Amino acid sequence: MSWEDEIVMRDVTNAGLVVSDRIGREVSSQLDLEEALEASRYASHPYSTHPKEWPPLVEVVNTWELPPVLIERYNAAGGEGTAFCGIFPEIRRAWASVDNSLFLWRFDKWDGQCPEYSGEEQAICAVGLAKSKPGVFVEAIQYLLILATPVELILVGVCCSGGADGSDPFAEVSLQPLPDYTIPSDGVTMTCVACTDKGRIFLAGRDGHIYELLYSTGSGWQKRCRKMCITAGLGSVISRWVIPNVFNFGAVDPIVEMVFDNERQILYARTEEMKLQVYVLGPNGDGPLKKVAEERNLINQRDAHYGGRQSTGSRVSSRSPKPSIVCISPLSTLESKWLHLVAVLSDGRRMYLSTSPSSGSLNGFNTNHHKPSCLKVVTTRPAPPWGVSGGLTFGTMALAGRPQNEDLSLKVEAAYCSSGTLILSDASPPTMPSLLVLNRDSSTQSSPSGNLGTGTRSSRALRESVSSLPVEGRMLSVADVLPLPDTAATVQSLYSEIEFGGYESSMESCERASGKLWARGDLSTQHILPRRRIVIFSTMGMMEIVFNRPLDILRRLLESNSPRSVLEDFFNRFGAGEAAAMCLMLAARTVHAENLISNVIAEKAAEAFEDPRVVGMPQLEGSSALSNTRTAAGGFSMGQVVQEAEPVFSGAHEGLCLCSSRLLFPLWELPVMIVKGSLGPLGTLSENGVVVCRLSVGAMQVLEHKLRSLEKFLRSRRNQRRGLYGCVAGLGDLSGSILYGNGSALGAGDRSMVRNLFGAYSRNMESNGGGTSNKRQRLPYSPAELAAMEVRAMECIRQLLLRSGEALFLLQLLSQHHVTRLIQGFDANLQQALVQLTFHQLVCSEEGDRLATRLISALMEYYTGPDGRGTVDDISRRLREGCPSYYKESDYKFFLAVEALERAAVTIDAEEKENLAREALNSLSKVPESADLRTVCKRFEDLRFYDAVVCLPLQKAQALDPAGDAYNDEIDATVREQALAQREQCYEIIISALRSLKGVTLQKEFGSPIRSAASQSALDPTSRKKYISQIVQLGVQSPDRIFHEYLYQAMIDLGLENELLEYGGPDLLPFLQSAGRKPMHEVRAVTATTSPMGQSGAPMSSNQVKYYELLARYYVLKRQHMLAAHALLRLAERRSIDGVPTLEQRCQYLSNAVLQAKNATNNDGLVGSTRSSIDSGFLDLLEGKLAVLRFQIKIKEELEAMASRSEVLHSTSNSDQNGLVPEGSSTTGANVANATRDKAKELSSDVKSITQLYNEYAVPFELWEICLEMLYFANYSSDNDSSIARETWARVIDQAISRGGIAEACSVIKRVGPRIYPGDGAVLPLDIICLHLEKAGLERLNSGVESVGDEDIARALVSACKGAAEPVLNAYDQLLSNGAILPSPNLRLRMLRSVLVVLREWALSVYSQRMGTSSVGSPLILGGGFSLERTVASQGIRDKITSSANRYMTEVRRLALPQSQTELVYRGFRELEESLISPPHSFDRF
Repeated sequence: MSWEDEIVMRDVTNAGLVVSDRIGREVSSQLDLEEALEASRYASHPYSTHPKEWPPLVEVVNTWELPPVLIERYNAAGGEGTAFCGIFPEIRRAWASVDNSLFLWRFDKWDGQCPEYSGEEQAICAVGLAKSKPGVFVEAIQYLLILATPVELILVGVCCSGGADGSDPFAEVSLQPLPDYTIPSDGVTMTCVACTDKGRIFLAGRDGHIYELLYSTGSGWQKRCRKMCITAGLGSVISRWVIPNVFNFGAVDPIVEMVFDNERQILYARTEEMKLQVYVLGPNGDGPLKKVAEERNLINQRDAHYGGRQSTGSRVSSRSPKPSIVCISPLSTLESKWLHLVAVLSDGRRMYLSTSPSSGSLNGFNTNHHKPSCLKVVTTRPAPPWGVSGGLTFGTMALAGRPQNEDLSLKVEAAYCSSGTLILSDASPPTMPSLLVLNRDSSTQSSPSGNLGTGTRSSRALRESVSSLPVEGRMLSVADVLPLPDTAATVQSLYSEIEFGGYESSMESCERASGKLWARGDLSTQHILPRRRIVIFSTMGMMEIVFNRPLDILRRLLESNSPRSVLEDFFNRFGAGEAAAMCLMLAARTVHAENLISNVIAEKAAEAFEDPRVVGMPQLEGSSALSNTRTAAGGFSMGQVVQEAEPVFSGAHEGLCLCSSRLLFPLWELPVMIVKGSLGPLGTLSENGVVVCRLSVGAMQVLEHKLRSLEKFLRSRRNQRRGLYGCVAGLGDLSGSILYGNGSALGAGDRSMVRNLFGAYSRNMESNGGGTSNKRQRLPYSPAELAAMEVRAMECIRQLLLRSGEALFLLQLLSQHHVTRLIQGFDANLQQALVQLTFHQLVCSEEGDRLATRLISALMEYYTGPDGRGTVDDISRRLREGCPSYYKESDYKFFLAVEALERAAVTIDAEEKENLAREALNSLSKVPESADLRTVCKRFEDLRFYDAVVCLPLQKAQALDPAGDAYNDEIDATVREQALAQREQCYEIIISALRSLKGVTLQKEFGSPIRSAASQSALDPTSRKKYISQIVQLGVQSPDRIFHEYLYQAMIDLGLENELLEYGGPDLLPFLQSAGRKPMHEVRAVTATTSPMGQSGAPMSSNQVKYYELLARYYVLKRQHMLAAHALLRLAERRSIDGVPTLEQRCQYLSNAVLQAKNATNNDGLVGSTRSSIDSGFLDLLEGKLAVLRFQIKIKEELEAMASRSEVLHSTSNSDQNGLVPEGSSTTGANVANATRDKAKELSSDVKSITQLYNEYAVPFELWEICLEMLYFANYSSDNDSSIARETWARVIDQAISRGGIAEACSVIKRVGPRIYPGDGAVLPLDIICLHLEKAGLERLNSGVESVGDEDIARALVSACKGAAEPVLNAYDQLLSNGAILPSPNLRLRMLRSVLVVLREWALSVYSQRMGTSSVGSPLILGGGFSLERTVASQGIRDKITSSANRYMTEVRRLALPQSQTELVYRGFRELEESLISPPHSFDRF
């Protein structure tokens, strides 16, 4: 397809709206016959005449004499025999009976054959033809001939077969006698036969009853053929058996005519006395015959408005006989939903009757389902007059040719009424009988442009054209020549759903059904139906008449080179649009014609279609655009709203719209697929459900040919610059011409196509800067612009025709490959969408295009699958030629790649497999926008060719968003989000491959999970890791930064953090930074502003935590330790959500942050002092936060332990017997436990400051040990006298003593002291601690509460000072030197004992140092002997100890205590002194 012929979907969609509107108007203009008759009551001329200058509307095309053998037999009987005749249009045969012989011959052509059947002795009195019931006879017997004699009823089989070439399906008819299907008539002479489409046979007897002839294969006692009277009671049946008919002298009114309505399942009967009877057979036509109404005085029911016949004559005979009913005929539902029967009277009038009791056609289509219950006259149409006012004449039957005293009324001998056509055999002319042919006047279907009041009513009124034909002899029988089976099948397939109300369930032949469409009129059917032909059987022979359609008349006018005035008259009568549509059909050869249309006629029709003198030119609505601004008086009306003139296109455009809409009408708003069988749940196909195209392949082929012919004609006229195409082709260059542009070449903006056709177009009247109202107004559009607009509109419709033809081609191709088989892999939603898809949607909508692509994909899989039937080229050639807009070059490349992948899947050689995969990649890279990449990439995955898995989706993402709207933050958010969503759909294909390699299978993931699991099980971890790294590296190399973010996010979700950190690109850091922070800001901002200790940061979601953890790992990997420490600090200080993080996790974060800060300090030690000092300060900050957090953890653990103890005590108290424990104390204990646990939960939530921990938790719950540690950590020195620290120590000691005595207090001193030593006296007041313990120890010893050793307190104090004895000794010296503090001699003696212990510990430490080991035996000096400095220092300490011992000996002697109490202490000091003076080995005793 060249670029000029490419289909633009926007134009197709807009043209589709135009066609939809035109079809809607066409449907609304199709009036029910009852409405048309009602409107014609007020029309002055319900009949019209055909112009003399035109070719005749009805003409005789063939006449045949009766077969010679028939005439010979009739003459041999001397005219005295019994003779009947009729026509069987179903088998294209006429028949006649003479006595006991029946003759059959072709009525449409004489083939020299007239077989005679004379198997009976009695004279034939009635003949009928019925469709054979299936399963009774052999298939060759398609029809049954019913022969009724006064004695017997005989069934004869009728076999139809085609000729040698098969072109004529009615070439041969043979009669097959059926001797087993003959029954006696029981003395009843039958008058007529009526048959239904389901093969039921009804016969009317001269006894006034109706009989049904039943036949079957016969079984057991049941006869094969029997007769049943269905209109008489039991008594009447007995009387007929007992008393012969010759003795029945009662008046009998026999039935002379029966007709059956196969649509409504109603049987109508007419008797000799003009009674009409109505019988019903049930809704399906298989029930018993039941009489529901009978009327005998219908002719007297005069219509109020049509009581008398219209006539121009003044003399009407007063002796006119009472009119009789000549014939009755059922009306099809296509003609009327409420009128059911028409009866033709002998005076030419027609009575329209209904079997429904309701009146009016307001009930619409529902009236078709009303149960018949009566028979009443609804309206009566007057007889066609001999002349009407206005000078209109009726050919040879002018009024002037009749004698003045002659009766002017018609004398109808016979009549035929079918599908809107009436044929009357008039015997009133004295010389020769004539035929009056009444047919709907097609020229009245186009709305006149006159007075709106009368025009609307007259356009709705039924107007018939009257033609007169002379005929020799008397008309005996009339029948339609039904369309040939091929044409009928096409029409039935196209119109069964929309016109025949779903013909699938009916048994009526498609020939009869398609013939009913003639009732719609010629204008809407002449493109699909042939000329109507009717055969008339008269006493002198047979005559075939044909009805020329308006199209045929126009063709004849063009052939005869008629004057232009005649052609203009034709356009005026039918309207420019309708006439142009006929010219278009002739020029494009889309009409159903018996003879080929010559090139000369086609060219003349094309010239008339483009002739502005007959089709007009596009113009503005109204005579002048400026006349709208003037009032009726000629002045300006300043207060009146000026309606802007709207463009009205020419008749050529109107004709194109009519022609296109009528071609597309049978399928436009109907589904393209139907389900035969049933649907399963949720719209899925059940086992017996079969999806097929609604239209037959033959019908679609015919319609496609017509659409393509029409489009081809328009394209040729465009290429030849004919008509308006030539006028507007020079408005721009080839690329910007209105013929090929996008509709904006005129500078009027991008106007909608629909508004081009119907809407108001306003050009800015103030384009020159806003002119004043008194300036002369410019017309909204110039003639050139109007012409360009019309050409543009016609171009859009041409594209629609091309697209529709391609859609029909695609549907034919799908039908040939069985739609059900192709869609068996579709999901339920897709199957349901396909069944609901209309042809309009298939042609014009994105959804239709998407479904067509899926269907083509399924068709390709049928060819390229493992069990495929061919190659891509086999089917691609047909698709590219037949429907290039549905199957583009990109689709061809796509399926070539699929074929290569299929070959690669079955190839064993690894190198060949890779070459095929790369070949597929190269093909797909040329068409990155190809649909369904998910399927293709899944196949690449199976081949382990991940280059394509990454490359193709990224190429498609770029093709879907070439402008980069997803990156542009300045455009509309909706547009950006849509572009981003399209890109993410492509990205998801790559992520699906990663997910598959990782072993994670989503429920909605494409492909079979079982297959994925099987393929992954074959991969070892090394290969899996290699492929993952390959995908990540390929993705990182792409310049698509949006994909990078999508990839990074997916890898985090899949747990591929290690691979992400290892292979991530340079934009990984910004991604982690932006993803982990809300609002986004740089991580380095933390270095400038860090959250103070004790204030938790903003809450972080789990994803943000994950991003920050990855960010910290990234910094560590890149050796950016300080930034890692900042990230860890942010994680540690984030606000808790649902207990996460715990204090232990926070502690771990801070510990890692401290470690990273130390690494940064060590690595940056050689950098500038400013940077080093900042890092050192941050390290101190981190260590302080870590210490405070550990305090918090310790307090929380203490509070939890306290709560647990309280709960245990509470439960114990509740178990005490006899209520010994007061109820109040129990409740108090429970409250304390709950309050303590609540406080512990508070500590678990967020980080607290050291002030909060001390004041709100430690002090209220008397956690004095922790208080001391916090005071030491905070370097607390706010009080000069250190009262807080001293008081706290006192509370610690008292608390310990209360819990476990002096021993517990000493343990506390040993535990707490080393944590805060060395410290100033404010933090570790040894004097206070010593005095408090010694006093308490003495008191508990004297009271006998506890046995306190002499060494316990002293050793505890030395341990608190980390083994340093001198500070303890100084504290004791201070206390002993102050007599006011120690007035008691016993207390002083106890403290001296403790001093002795301290001095011994000191001396032992010195001795240990001299020996090179610690007091616990661990080596201190690994080298040789003491250095000189160490020796000198040791000697000084020994002297100090010796001096102290000597001094304390004196102090012991001063005590006012008995020597027996002090001797032991005194001896200890002396021995210590001596040991220090003596050699070292003498110290071993200590």
